[in-house]
Amino acid sequence: MNSNQLLVLGIGNFLMGDEGIGVHLIHHLEKENLPSCVQLLDGGVGGFHLLEYFHNAKKILILDATKDNNPLGTVKKLLPKYSSDYPRTLTAHDVGLKDLLDTFYLTGKELPQIVLITISIKEVPETLSIHLSEEMQRKFSEIYEAVKKEIYDLLNESSTISIN
Repeated sequence: MNSNQLLVLGIGNFLMGDEGIGVHLIHHLEKENLPSCVQLLDGGVGGFHLLEYFHNAKKILILDATKDNNPLGTVKKLLPKYSSDYPRTLTAHDVGLKDLLDTFYLTGKELPQIVLITISIKEVPETLSIHLSEEMQRKFSEIYEAVKKEIYDLLNESSTISIN
């Protein structure tokens, strides 16, 4: 990935139903004919191995589930600058993303522009499932279109990213 790209990072546990919505979105975006300057990454449950991707991107769009008492499928856009700006999330990646950002700050490198898209879920299922709930499946198209719009908004807001 060259340094002028947009990284779209889906976070979540694919085995935990709606909690894996970020990863489901990445898998669907992989079917799109997006500009070559967009890199899609299934970030799973996060971790320090993602630090390299943060170093190489000018802009990062993170897609993640949140349990925030909003109706299921509510999409929110946040512009976090510090790890404390991230909402509380659901599983082990809560610590991973915050620690990742804190570690990035310690490197002294300029932080890329980060946009966080959260998608509200009701609960983390007690049993494993690679499928979204029926209710989330009904809302998926609307969520997906909001994410695609954000990708193109980020690409168009600055000439530092070249669209090929």
